[in-house]
Amino acid sequence: MLIKTPRRSDCCESQVTPESLYLNRRQLLQGAALSVAAAGFPSLGLAAEGRYEGVDAVDAPAWFDARLGDTKWQATVVEGEAITPYRDATHYNNFYEFGPDKGDPAAHAPKLVTEPWTVMVDGEVAKPGRYSVEDLLAPSRLEERIYRLRCVEAWSMVIPWLGFPLAELIRRLEPTSKAKFVRFETLVRPEQMPGMRTGFSLIDWPYFEGLRMDEAMHPLTVMAVGMYGRVLPNQNGAPLRLVVPWKYGFKSIKSIVRISFVEDQPATTWQTMAPQEYGFYANVNPDVSHPRWSQAKERRLPGSLFSPNVRETLLFNGYADEVSNLYAGMDLSKEY
Repeated sequence: MLIKTPRRSDCCESQVTPESLYLNRRQLLQGAALSVAAAGFPSLGLAAEGRYEGVDAVDAPAWFDARLGDTKWQATVVEGEAITPYRDATHYNNFYEFGPDKGDPAAHAPKLVTEPWTVMVDGEVAKPGRYSVEDLLAPSRLEERIYRLRCVEAWSMVIPWLGFPLAELIRRLEPTSKAKFVRFETLVRPEQMPGMRTGFSLIDWPYFEGLRMDEAMHPLTVMAVGMYGRVLPNQNGAPLRLVVPWKYGFKSIKSIVRISFVEDQPATTWQTMAPQEYGFYANVNPDVSHPRWSQAKERRLPGSLFSPNVRETLLFNGYADEVSNLYAGMDLSKEY
């Protein structure tokens, strides 16, 4: 008998789908042959509609719909924590290309054209070229990953992402031995991204981010194309964004148009603008304060003025068991 010891960051049962909804679905699926995937990701073959409450209906690209039926759905959520309501996760965002206020992305991003979409792959890699999102996804299978999201501004969410491991893509692209880092670049389209034309455009666009190769290859790192059982909304980084759950949210770059394999540590946007405040690694760490505020606590959304839902910040956002070995011997107060 195989006994699986759960990790601290694993999730407890029965906190994603309401029981009544689950039972109704089960009746519809009676007689179907259901298989169970490894590591607690049941492959139920369920349609995504109705999986989460309050999710906007939307026409998804054909490539997304074609993959959705074979998704590996995660059956559990972070222990003792509820998934953030869809409305909060899609209407409280930082995406400065659309404006500096939290509501600007939801207000302005619908005008962004995301079909068709291509990503340039270059640098120290055996298979450079311009790839469509469909090309990057194939032959990977969509997986749901329910992760904590911790912003450097000390607010947080719990979000069910749909995507595929970045490591799978990297292996298919075959980086050379010189590739020590992966650099990512966001779209520049001022006519559809009004934040780039405002006073906040002191940012030197495009937006750049980067990971060390072992961070990019870690099994927790995913490329997301959806959330809450549906295609990724524009304001959340459609059609392709990075998700690195143990780092502050600004590392999870949105609307990616270039992936470069490089030998030297890449310059990233916030590190370049304010190196005393934002480091390259940006690992969630309650013991290392931002120069202007403490990181020891966070405000979990949703909340209110009288009930702000404040909780203790977890080292590496609760994923220390899985990722702390990546930083063995490093001084996390200096390599922040």
